[in-house]
Amino acid sequence: MMKTMMLIMMVTMISLMLMILCTFISKKTIMDREKMSPFECGFDPKSSARSPFSLQFFLIAILFLIFDIEIVIIIPMIMTLKSSNIMSWATTVSFFIMILIMGLYYEWKNGMLEWAI
Repeated sequence: MMKTMMLIMMVTMISLMLMILCTFISKKTIMDREKMSPFECGFDPKSSARSPFSLQFFLIAILFLIFDIEIVIIIPMIMTLKSSNIMSWATTVSFFIMILIMGLYYEWKNGMLEWAI
């Protein structure tokens, strides 16, 4: 029990010393150029918080959500390939991919994938 406590204390001390050392060695400041530049969301951190929302960021976020949902649905389909009826599995996968392709075609035809304003 005593060895475990000593080990935990030693690991904690080493971690704290490394964090303090990195803080002193670090040459970055709070007003660093990367920190003050717009991040992935497209907002300028120096302007008002009530600035208009970037439509391109919204579209990118929606596309990422759609791709995440696709992966969540496709991976179990691949896992159940061995244990299911091949005909019903192929029909389900084909139907799912057809829906995705129809959605992509709809976005393409309506100009939703154009990034130039």
